[in-house]
Amino acid sequence: MAGITVRNLSAETHRALKTRAAAHGRSTEAEVRAILDEAVSSRGRQRLGSLLAAIGQEYPVDLEISRDRTDRGPLDLA
Repeated sequence: MAGITVRNLSAETHRALKTRAAAHGRSTEAEVRAILDEAVSSRGRQRLGSLLAAIGQEYPVDLEISRDRTDRGPLDLA
């Protein structure tokens, strides 16, 4: 498992982390791991498809697109 060291953490931030860890019943190190895991999880990020769908709903465009359904047969790769 990988490890990191965080230097120059302010006393205020360290106290807040210790307080938060105590409230969750875990060590400060375990609390930092939980915070980092949550920060980089896919649940917290917006996916590209969702973002594009939201943009499409905000700025609707009426496109008249028809699909060419001409049967072209199998592709000859020889």
